[in-house]
Amino acid sequence: MISRRGFTLIELLIVVVIIGLLATIAIPKFSNTKEKAYVASMKSDLRNLATAEEAFFYDSAKYTTNVALMNNFVASVGVVLVINQATGSGWAATTTSLYAPGRQCALFSGNANPVAPATIEGRITCQ
Repeated sequence: MISRRGFTLIELLIVVVIIGLLATIAIPKFSNTKEKAYVASMKSDLRNLATAEEAFFYDSAKYTTNVALMNNFVASVGVVLVINQATGSGWAATTTSLYAPGRQCALFSGNANPVAPATIEGRITCQ
């Protein structure tokens, strides 16, 4: 009697189908996780900007749109930060990411004009 060890073709096909189903479930969840990380870095940059703006205000009695004037402030890689308005009584800024197209976060403080999607002073809001 000959002993054959191994798997049948049907068993192998079932394993391949199961692996394919698991991959179709896991891949979208992984890409969503990456986007969340990019949005988190945009929010972090806005928090750091708020600290830098307040430090600049403490020294100059006004806010600035010039990031270079704020000591040690550097935006994260891939994050585009725009200070839309800066006056003696407030500022507004937005961030976008090269790696999360279509997403934007905004923050404003004081009497600055809110920039969408921000609607509440001091609260970072993203779309």
